[in-house]
Amino acid sequence: MTYAVRFYTKTGNTKRLAEAMAKELGVEALPISSPVEEKVDILFLGNSYYAFTIDPEVRAFVRSLDSKKVGKIVNFGSAAMLNSTYRKVKAEADRVGIPMMEKEFHCKGEFKGLHKGRPNEADLKAAAEFARSIME
Repeated sequence: MTYAVRFYTKTGNTKRLAEAMAKELGVEALPISSPVEEKVDILFLGNSYYAFTIDPEVRAFVRSLDSKKVGKIVNFGSAAMLNSTYRKVKAEADRVGIPMMEKEFHCKGEFKGLHKGRPNEADLKAAAEFARSIME
């Protein structure tokens, strides 16, 4: 199996999760400004809610993906209040014909004083364990 990790973050929280997962997968975590040029079985995509939806850059990134190069998307991220962006990302993935795994990873993320210190070491460990579980 081949893997890639891409992320979008405004606070750095999702980047930290992406790096923990990428280390476990043996790949580099890259921002969504880096296109997926190689063929991958599973793309781990980190993102979060901004103003109650996914960022337009995430939407454009998913729409730019080639279904001949990306087998499946695994959603992950952190958030201060809302958790899963799965439905929003899936709607975009469906438009380009890329299936999404139902399994996903989310944890609390620090934002304007809420959830201070998150994601913490336990969250990063859980993110790495999640990535490992996808590999098995």
